[in-house]
Amino acid sequence: MTKTNVPADDLLDALGALGFRAKRDALAAFFAHAHKSRFGPTKTVEQLVELERRARELTNLARRTRTAYLGSFKPIDRFDWNHPRKIDRERVEILVDLGFVGRGENVLLRGPSGVGKTMLAKNIGHAALAAAYVVRFKHSTVAKACKGLAPVSKPHCQTVCCGARRR
Repeated sequence: MTKTNVPADDLLDALGALGFRAKRDALAAFFAHAHKSRFGPTKTVEQLVELERRARELTNLARRTRTAYLGSFKPIDRFDWNHPRKIDRERVEILVDLGFVGRGENVLLRGPSGVGKTMLAKNIGHAALAAAYVVRFKHSTVAKACKGLAPVSKPHCQTVCCGARRR
């Protein structure tokens, strides 16, 4: 059996040329750890695959987050449940669990300005992103693009649409 001594930089360049998405410093740290821990070939490859899988998931989540157009928002745990005069907290929590997406259903949040529709929709979208869905957020000015939604007829009433599908 011949032993090859490939310089570390050449190995990292070769992995990058193969399409590895893990960062160079993460790969270098992994190889140093694998060498120090005296990993066998199988364990080294298994952990290298896991490192690459995590890097690809992070890259994919970052891309889906950018294209979702969620922008910044307040996390649901900071929502003031006493602010709107009437809100069904249990129903909102069910929506954040995303069961409606699996059933192919839509959610339409309607109400007066300032009650938290946008914040709730963005939190639902964020939960969908974390669950590996592709999300598209649209505010009231473009919500009519959501198929099958009735137009808003009440004055000072806004509509928010957030769609999700499996990637």
